[in-house]
Amino acid sequence: MAVEAASPLPSNTFPSQPTKITSIKTLAESPGLTSIPATHTFTPDLPGQVTSVPEGSIPVIDYSLLISGTPGQRSEIVHELGRACQDWGFFMVINHGVPQKLLSSIIDGCKGFFDLAEEEKQEFKGNHILDPIRFGTSFNVSVEKVFYWRDFLKVSVHPVFYSPTKPADLSEISLEYSQRVREVARGLLKGISESLGLGGSYIDKALDLEQGKQLFIANLYPTCPQPELAMGMPPHSDHGLLTLQIQNGIGGLQIQHKGKWVNVGTHPNSLLVNTGDHLEMLSNGRYKSVLHRAMVNSKGTRISIAMVHGPSLDSVVSPAPELLVSSQGDEPAAYIGMKYKDYLELQQSNKLEGKACLDRA
Repeated sequence: MAVEAASPLPSNTFPSQPTKITSIKTLAESPGLTSIPATHTFTPDLPGQVTSVPEGSIPVIDYSLLISGTPGQRSEIVHELGRACQDWGFFMVINHGVPQKLLSSIIDGCKGFFDLAEEEKQEFKGNHILDPIRFGTSFNVSVEKVFYWRDFLKVSVHPVFYSPTKPADLSEISLEYSQRVREVARGLLKGISESLGLGGSYIDKALDLEQGKQLFIANLYPTCPQPELAMGMPPHSDHGLLTLQIQNGIGGLQIQHKGKWVNVGTHPNSLLVNTGDHLEMLSNGRYKSVLHRAMVNSKGTRISIAMVHGPSLDSVVSPAPELLVSSQGDEPAAYIGMKYKDYLELQQSNKLEGKACLDRA
Protein backbone atom coordinates (compact mmCIF):
# COMPACT_ATOMS: atom_id res chain seq x y z
CA MET A 1 0.00 0.00 0.00
CA ALA A 2 1.34 3.40 -0.91
CA VAL A 3 2.00 5.92 1.85
CA GLU A 4 1.14 9.51 1.02
CA ALA A 5 3.93 12.00 1.69
CA ALA A 6 3.06 14.92 3.96
CA SER A 7 2.00 18.23 2.45
CA PRO A 8 2.24 21.14 2.36
CA LEU A 9 5.98 21.31 3.03
CA PRO A 10 8.69 23.75 2.03
CA SER A 11 9.85 23.00 -1.50
CA ASN A 12 13.48 22.65 -0.40
CA THR A 13 12.73 20.07 2.28
CA PHE A 14 12.29 17.05 0.04
CA PRO A 15 14.05 17.61 -3.28
CA SER A 16 12.92 15.09 -5.88
CA GLN A 17 10.83 13.18 -3.31
CA PRO A 18 8.24 10.98 -4.98
CA THR A 19 4.61 11.90 -4.29
CA LYS A 20 3.95 8.31 -3.24
CA ILE A 21 6.29 6.00 -1.41
CA THR A 22 5.92 2.26 -1.28
CA SER A 23 8.84 1.75 1.09
CA ILE A 24 10.82 3.75 3.61
CA LYS A 25 13.95 2.89 1.63
CA THR A 26 12.54 4.91 -1.26
CA LEU A 27 11.98 7.90 1.00
CA ALA A 28 15.34 7.60 2.76
CA GLU A 29 17.14 7.58 -0.59
CA SER A 30 15.37 10.69 -1.89
CA PRO A 31 18.11 13.00 -3.22
CA GLY A 32 18.98 15.78 -0.78
CA LEU A 33 16.74 14.53 2.04
CA THR A 34 17.58 16.55 5.18
CA SER A 35 14.43 16.15 7.29
CA ILE A 36 11.54 13.73 7.60
CA PRO A 37 7.88 14.33 6.72
CA ALA A 38 5.17 14.80 9.34
CA THR A 39 3.78 11.40 8.37
CA HIS A 40 6.85 9.82 10.02
CA THR A 41 7.43 12.20 12.94
CA PHE A 42 7.06 11.08 16.58
CA THR A 43 7.42 12.95 19.87
CA PRO A 44 11.00 12.50 21.10
CA ASP A 45 11.85 10.89 24.45
CA LEU A 46 12.20 13.03 27.53
CA PRO A 47 15.69 13.22 29.08
CA GLY A 48 16.42 10.30 31.37
CA GLN A 49 14.02 7.86 29.72
CA VAL A 50 16.84 5.90 28.11
CA THR A 51 19.72 4.35 30.01
CA SER A 52 22.70 2.15 29.29
CA VAL A 53 23.38 -0.75 31.61
CA PRO A 54 26.86 -1.91 32.54
CA GLU A 55 28.36 -4.56 30.28
CA GLY A 56 27.40 -7.93 31.66
CA SER A 57 24.11 -6.84 33.27
CA ILE A 58 21.93 -8.41 30.56
CA PRO A 59 21.64 -12.16 31.22
CA VAL A 60 23.83 -14.43 29.09
CA ILE A 61 22.90 -18.07 28.52
CA ASP A 62 25.56 -20.54 27.39
CA TYR A 63 23.51 -22.86 25.17
CA SER A 64 26.25 -25.49 25.00
CA LEU A 65 25.89 -26.11 28.74
CA LEU A 66 22.14 -26.51 28.34
CA ILE A 67 22.44 -29.28 25.76
CA SER A 68 25.75 -30.96 26.60
CA GLY A 69 26.90 -29.76 30.02
CA THR A 70 27.20 -31.87 33.15
CA PRO A 71 24.00 -32.38 35.17
CA GLY A 72 25.17 -29.70 37.57
CA GLN A 73 25.97 -27.23 34.79
CA ARG A 74 22.66 -27.90 33.07
CA SER A 75 20.73 -27.43 36.30
CA GLU A 76 22.43 -24.08 36.82
CA ILE A 77 21.64 -22.94 33.26
CA VAL A 78 17.97 -23.94 33.65
CA HIS A 79 17.87 -21.84 36.82
CA GLU A 80 19.51 -18.91 34.99
CA LEU A 81 17.00 -19.23 32.16
CA GLY A 82 14.14 -18.97 34.62
CA ARG A 83 15.67 -15.93 36.29
CA ALA A 84 16.23 -14.23 32.92
CA CYS A 85 12.62 -14.85 31.87
CA GLN A 86 11.29 -13.61 35.20
CA ASP A 87 13.52 -10.57 35.77
CA TRP A 88 14.23 -9.39 32.21
CA GLY A 89 12.16 -11.22 29.62
CA PHE A 90 15.34 -10.95 27.56
CA PHE A 91 18.72 -12.65 27.35
CA MET A 92 21.63 -13.29 25.02
CA VAL A 93 22.55 -16.79 23.89
CA ILE A 94 26.17 -17.72 23.20
CA ASN A 95 27.73 -20.99 21.98
CA HIS A 96 24.47 -21.75 20.16
CA GLY A 97 26.03 -23.71 17.31
CA VAL A 98 24.69 -21.57 14.44
CA PRO A 99 27.77 -20.86 12.28
CA GLN A 100 28.97 -17.26 12.04
CA LYS A 101 29.14 -17.66 8.27
CA LEU A 102 25.42 -18.53 8.18
CA LEU A 103 24.56 -15.50 10.34
CA SER A 104 26.46 -13.25 7.92
CA SER A 105 24.94 -14.95 4.87
CA ILE A 106 21.35 -14.49 6.00
CA ILE A 107 21.96 -10.80 6.75
CA ASP A 108 23.49 -10.39 3.27
CA GLY A 109 20.61 -12.31 1.70
CA CYS A 110 18.04 -10.03 3.29
CA LYS A 111 20.01 -6.96 2.24
CA GLY A 112 19.87 -8.35 -1.27
CA PHE A 113 16.09 -8.56 -1.05
CA PHE A 114 15.69 -4.98 0.19
CA ASP A 115 18.06 -3.82 -2.56
CA LEU A 116 15.77 -5.23 -5.27
CA ALA A 117 13.96 -2.77 -7.52
CA GLU A 118 10.77 -1.48 -5.94
CA GLU A 119 8.52 -3.20 -8.46
CA GLU A 120 10.23 -6.53 -7.77
CA LYS A 121 9.66 -6.25 -4.03
CA GLN A 122 6.02 -5.33 -4.62
CA GLU A 123 5.50 -8.76 -6.17
CA PHE A 124 5.64 -10.07 -2.59
CA LYS A 125 3.48 -7.48 -0.83
CA GLY A 126 0.70 -9.95 0.09
CA ASN A 127 -2.93 -9.09 0.76
CA HIS A 128 -3.77 -10.76 4.07
CA ILE A 129 -1.97 -10.69 7.41
CA LEU A 130 -1.57 -14.47 7.36
CA ASP A 131 -0.24 -14.64 3.80
CA PRO A 132 2.96 -16.73 3.91
CA ILE A 133 5.08 -13.98 2.29
CA ARG A 134 4.55 -10.27 2.92
CA PHE A 135 6.69 -7.27 2.05
CA GLY A 136 5.64 -3.92 3.42
CA THR A 137 6.52 -0.73 5.22
CA SER A 138 5.84 0.54 8.78
CA PHE A 139 3.63 -2.03 10.59
CA ASN A 140 0.05 -1.67 9.39
CA VAL A 141 -0.35 1.40 7.18
CA SER A 142 -4.09 0.79 6.80
CA VAL A 143 -4.73 1.86 10.41
CA GLU A 144 -1.73 4.05 11.26
CA LYS A 145 -1.66 7.84 11.11
CA VAL A 146 2.08 8.14 11.67
CA PHE A 147 4.39 5.62 10.04
CA TYR A 148 7.50 3.85 11.25
CA TRP A 149 10.93 4.19 9.65
CA ARG A 150 10.95 0.54 8.66
CA ASP A 151 10.49 -1.83 5.75
CA PHE A 152 9.85 -5.50 6.44
CA LEU A 153 9.74 -8.92 4.88
CA LYS A 154 7.63 -11.48 6.79
CA VAL A 155 7.83 -15.11 5.73
CA SER A 156 6.27 -18.20 7.25
CA VAL A 157 9.00 -20.86 7.39
CA HIS A 158 7.34 -23.59 9.50
CA PRO A 159 5.46 -25.93 9.48
CA VAL A 160 5.56 -25.25 5.72
CA PHE A 161 8.60 -23.44 4.38
CA TYR A 162 8.12 -20.43 2.10
CA SER A 163 10.59 -17.96 0.62
CA PRO A 164 10.61 -15.16 -1.93
CA THR A 165 11.98 -16.29 -5.28
CA LYS A 166 14.27 -13.24 -5.38
CA PRO A 167 17.17 -12.89 -4.85
CA ALA A 168 18.01 -16.36 -6.12
CA ASP A 169 20.12 -17.56 -3.18
CA LEU A 170 17.84 -16.33 -0.36
CA SER A 171 15.64 -19.44 -0.25
CA GLU A 172 18.47 -21.90 0.38
CA ILE A 173 20.11 -19.70 3.02
CA SER A 174 16.87 -18.93 4.86
CA LEU A 175 15.90 -22.62 4.93
CA GLU A 176 19.15 -23.59 6.65
CA TYR A 177 19.03 -20.59 8.98
CA SER A 178 15.41 -21.26 9.95
CA GLN A 179 16.12 -24.91 10.76
CA ARG A 180 19.19 -24.15 12.85
CA VAL A 181 17.52 -21.38 14.84
CA ARG A 182 14.38 -23.43 15.37
CA GLU A 183 16.51 -26.16 16.91
CA VAL A 184 17.98 -23.64 19.36
CA ALA A 185 14.54 -22.24 20.21
CA ARG A 186 13.15 -25.67 21.03
CA GLY A 187 16.18 -26.41 23.21
CA LEU A 188 15.64 -23.14 25.09
CA LEU A 189 11.93 -23.84 25.50
CA LYS A 190 12.74 -27.25 26.95
CA GLY A 191 14.91 -25.57 29.58
CA ILE A 192 12.28 -22.88 30.22
CA SER A 193 9.62 -25.56 30.64
CA GLU A 194 11.82 -27.26 33.23
CA SER A 195 12.42 -23.96 35.01
CA LEU A 196 8.65 -23.65 35.50
CA GLY A 197 8.58 -27.09 37.08
CA LEU A 198 6.54 -28.49 34.19
CA GLY A 199 9.00 -31.03 32.80
CA GLY A 200 11.16 -30.55 29.74
CA SER A 201 8.64 -31.72 27.13
CA TYR A 202 5.56 -29.96 28.54
CA ILE A 203 5.55 -26.83 26.34
CA ASP A 204 6.56 -28.82 23.26
CA LYS A 205 3.65 -31.23 23.63
CA ALA A 206 0.99 -28.91 25.05
CA LEU A 207 1.42 -26.37 22.25
CA ASP A 208 2.22 -28.84 19.44
CA LEU A 209 5.60 -27.31 18.60
CA GLU A 210 6.19 -30.01 16.00
CA GLN A 211 3.65 -28.03 13.95
CA GLY A 212 4.56 -24.74 15.61
CA LYS A 213 4.40 -21.48 13.67
CA GLN A 214 7.84 -20.07 12.87
CA LEU A 215 7.86 -16.60 11.36
CA PHE A 216 10.95 -15.08 9.71
CA ILE A 217 10.91 -11.26 9.90
CA ALA A 218 13.62 -9.22 8.20
CA ASN A 219 13.59 -5.53 9.16
CA LEU A 220 15.29 -2.67 7.32
CA TYR A 221 15.82 0.62 9.17
CA PRO A 222 17.50 3.00 6.70
CA THR A 223 19.74 5.88 7.66
CA CYS A 224 17.53 8.73 8.89
CA PRO A 225 18.39 12.46 8.77
CA GLN A 226 16.41 13.14 11.99
CA PRO A 227 16.63 9.96 14.06
CA GLU A 228 15.44 11.71 17.22
CA LEU A 229 12.05 12.29 15.55
CA ALA A 230 11.61 8.90 13.89
CA MET A 231 10.74 5.47 15.24
CA GLY A 232 11.76 2.15 13.74
CA MET A 233 9.19 0.20 15.73
CA PRO A 234 7.09 1.39 18.70
CA PRO A 235 7.10 -0.17 22.17
CA HIS A 236 5.50 -3.58 21.80
CA SER A 237 5.63 -7.17 22.90
CA ASP A 238 5.82 -10.11 20.50
CA HIS A 239 3.25 -12.80 19.96
CA GLY A 240 4.51 -16.36 20.31
CA LEU A 241 6.79 -17.96 22.89
CA LEU A 242 10.31 -16.78 22.01
CA THR A 243 11.81 -14.42 19.44
CA LEU A 244 15.46 -14.97 18.45
CA GLN A 245 17.07 -11.97 16.77
CA ILE A 246 20.33 -11.02 15.07
CA GLN A 247 21.49 -7.63 13.73
CA ASN A 248 24.03 -6.41 11.23
CA GLY A 249 26.34 -4.68 13.70
CA ILE A 250 24.40 -1.41 13.93
CA GLY A 251 22.54 -1.00 17.21
CA GLY A 252 19.02 0.24 17.75
CA LEU A 253 17.22 -2.36 19.84
CA GLN A 254 15.97 -1.14 23.21
CA ILE A 255 14.18 -3.17 25.88
CA GLN A 256 12.21 -1.92 28.85
CA HIS A 257 13.62 -2.93 32.22
CA LYS A 258 12.37 -1.55 35.53
CA GLY A 259 10.60 1.31 33.78
CA LYS A 260 13.65 2.46 31.77
CA TRP A 261 14.61 1.90 28.15
CA VAL A 262 17.87 -0.02 27.97
CA ASN A 263 20.14 0.07 24.94
CA VAL A 264 21.09 -3.41 23.75
CA GLY A 265 24.48 -3.27 22.08
CA THR A 266 25.64 -5.29 19.11
CA HIS A 267 27.08 -8.62 20.16
CA PRO A 268 28.70 -10.57 17.31
CA ASN A 269 27.72 -14.22 17.04
CA SER A 270 25.15 -14.05 19.83
CA LEU A 271 21.41 -14.54 19.51
CA LEU A 272 19.23 -11.94 21.21
CA VAL A 273 16.19 -13.61 22.74
CA ASN A 274 13.01 -12.08 24.12
CA THR A 275 10.01 -13.75 25.67
CA GLY A 276 6.62 -13.49 23.97
CA ASP A 277 3.01 -13.01 24.99
CA HIS A 278 2.20 -16.70 24.82
CA LEU A 279 4.94 -17.64 27.27
CA GLU A 280 3.45 -15.05 29.64
CA MET A 281 0.01 -16.60 29.14
CA LEU A 282 1.21 -20.19 29.59
CA SER A 283 3.16 -19.29 32.75
CA ASN A 284 0.17 -17.33 34.12
CA GLY A 285 2.30 -14.22 34.33
CA ARG A 286 5.33 -15.74 36.06
CA TYR A 287 7.39 -14.90 32.98
CA LYS A 288 6.49 -11.59 31.37
CA SER A 289 6.76 -10.77 27.68
CA VAL A 290 9.16 -7.87 27.37
CA LEU A 291 8.36 -4.49 25.85
CA HIS A 292 10.93 -3.50 23.24
CA ARG A 293 11.31 -1.03 20.40
CA ALA A 294 13.58 -0.26 17.46
CA MET A 295 15.35 3.07 17.12
CA VAL A 296 16.96 4.50 13.99
CA ASN A 297 20.14 6.50 13.46
CA SER A 298 21.87 8.84 11.04
CA LYS A 299 25.07 6.83 10.69
CA GLY A 300 24.03 3.68 8.89
CA THR A 301 21.29 1.32 7.80
CA ARG A 302 20.33 -1.29 10.37
CA ILE A 303 19.12 -4.75 9.38
CA SER A 304 17.69 -7.12 11.96
CA ILE A 305 16.26 -10.58 11.51
CA ALA A 306 13.75 -11.75 14.10
CA MET A 307 12.57 -15.35 14.19
CA VAL A 308 9.31 -15.71 16.10
CA HIS A 309 8.54 -19.18 17.47
CA GLY A 310 4.96 -19.87 18.44
CA PRO A 311 2.53 -22.71 19.05
CA SER A 312 0.70 -24.40 16.22
CA LEU A 313 -1.97 -22.11 14.76
CA ASP A 314 -4.77 -24.29 16.17
CA SER A 315 -3.34 -24.50 19.69
CA VAL A 316 -5.44 -22.85 22.38
CA VAL A 317 -3.03 -21.14 24.76
CA SER A 318 -4.02 -20.67 28.38
CA PRO A 319 -2.25 -20.90 31.74
CA ALA A 320 -0.83 -24.36 32.45
CA PRO A 321 -3.23 -26.01 34.96
CA GLU A 322 -0.23 -27.33 36.91
CA LEU A 323 0.79 -23.75 37.70
CA LEU A 324 -2.62 -22.87 39.15
CA VAL A 325 -2.39 -25.31 42.04
CA SER A 326 0.01 -24.87 44.96
CA SER A 327 0.33 -25.65 48.64
CA GLN A 328 -0.74 -22.05 49.32
CA GLY A 329 -4.06 -22.63 47.56
CA ASP A 330 -5.36 -22.42 44.03
CA GLU A 331 -4.21 -19.50 41.92
CA PRO A 332 -6.73 -17.87 39.56
CA ALA A 333 -5.99 -17.97 35.84
CA ALA A 334 -4.91 -14.47 34.79
CA TYR A 335 -5.59 -15.09 31.09
CA ILE A 336 -8.41 -16.67 29.12
CA GLY A 337 -7.67 -19.39 26.58
CA MET A 338 -7.30 -18.17 23.01
CA LYS A 339 -6.43 -19.91 19.77
CA TYR A 340 -3.01 -18.78 18.53
CA LYS A 341 -4.32 -18.08 15.02
CA ASP A 342 -7.03 -15.77 16.42
CA TYR A 343 -4.48 -13.92 18.54
CA LEU A 344 -2.20 -13.45 15.53
CA GLU A 345 -4.99 -12.00 13.42
CA LEU A 346 -6.06 -9.69 16.23
CA GLN A 347 -2.57 -8.31 16.83
CA GLN A 348 -1.48 -8.00 13.21
CA SER A 349 -4.67 -6.27 12.02
CA ASN A 350 -4.53 -3.45 14.59
CA LYS A 351 -2.10 -0.75 15.62
CA LEU A 352 0.97 -1.98 17.44
CA GLU A 353 0.57 -0.49 20.93
CA GLY A 354 2.43 -1.96 23.88
CA LYS A 355 0.64 -5.06 25.17
CA ALA A 356 -2.81 -4.03 23.93
CA CYS A 357 -3.52 -7.44 22.45
CA LEU A 358 -2.33 -9.36 25.50
CA ASP A 359 -4.47 -7.13 27.72
CA ARG A 360 -7.55 -8.40 25.87
CA ALA A 361 -6.67 -11.95 26.92
